[in-house]
Amino acid sequence: MKVTRPMLDEAAVAGVISADQAGTLWSYLSRREGDTPSFKAAHVLYYLGGMIAIGAMTLFMTLGWERFGGGGLVLIAAVYAILALALTGWLLARPGLAIPAGITATLAVVMVPLGVYGAQHLLGFWADGPGTSTYREYHTRIDWRWLVMEFATLAAAVALRRYRLPFLVMPVAVTLWYMSMDIVPFLFGGDAHEFFSDRGKRVSLAFGALMTALAFVVDLRSDRSKDYAFWLYLFGVLTFWGGLSLMRSDSELGKLLYCGINLAMIAAGAALSRRVFAVFGALGVAGYLGHLSHTVFRDSMLFPVALTAIGLAVIAAGVWWQRHEDAVGERLRSYLPAGVRDLLAHRAG
Repeated sequence: MKVTRPMLDEAAVAGVISADQAGTLWSYLSRREGDTPSFKAAHVLYYLGGMIAIGAMTLFMTLGWERFGGGGLVLIAAVYAILALALTGWLLARPGLAIPAGITATLAVVMVPLGVYGAQHLLGFWADGPGTSTYREYHTRIDWRWLVMEFATLAAAVALRRYRLPFLVMPVAVTLWYMSMDIVPFLFGGDAHEFFSDRGKRVSLAFGALMTALAFVVDLRSDRSKDYAFWLYLFGVLTFWGGLSLMRSDSELGKLLYCGINLAMIAAGAALSRRVFAVFGALGVAGYLGHLSHTVFRDSMLFPVALTAIGLAVIAAGVWWQRHEDAVGERLRSYLPAGVRDLLAHRAG
């Protein structure tokens, strides 16, 4: 529930708190809200500007920058990173500017791949000629040679952990996602097409599961007032679900298992209040139902009726759960470790 100033004023009139306490509490909540991401106009501008600045040095990098050579790219990356960190320190010294500070700190981190790429050029790692990749392909092309840049990016993000800024987790999550693809040709040989092989899909599945587990650990151990796990959950679930959904199975039992995993993801999303699980889980269930409709029961007149009955049964289950949620939830949570219980209680709140 969102607390508003009129609500505090009403509480003061009712004698729950004094008028002075209402004003003091509102001032505190206003300062705290400034560091919590939302769809306020200022926050939208922060992220829009950050997207443009970060994208300019990553996704939208032009081929013209290759003319600076390895040394020039190292120098440019270093200057950008130093200026970004200086701006981060300046923003953190002022209250209510943690969000733009996180964006500028992230800009410093995303300059690491460019600097490493330039250093590799200086060392002759990227030889000129056929098969040579340019820096902007780092974000579009699978290549095991990117791994050095990815490990360096992870190291830089860890080095900046002292800032305690949640948005800094974003480049970590994106880099781990890239790594889940680039590591496949490194492990098994071949080119980028190896990622789409059965082995590549299994690697993606395992990598995504590990990223999601890491997100859960971060969720358990982090400050409840800041969401450090969001980006790890997003790209972990994306990597896991992508690998799972790309796998082919000629067995109806295998497809049913796929549906069951997606249902479990929806349940996990409800328990953790993480919509990313529910979104991808719902897509998976919809895909399975589409398979049944167009393949298994394509000539059946009763299949739509059966699905309607199932949908109504799910609604009835929701009604029952709403009436008994407190008792059942408390019983189930009693079997969980204390840290997990605290996390679920915080998410429910």
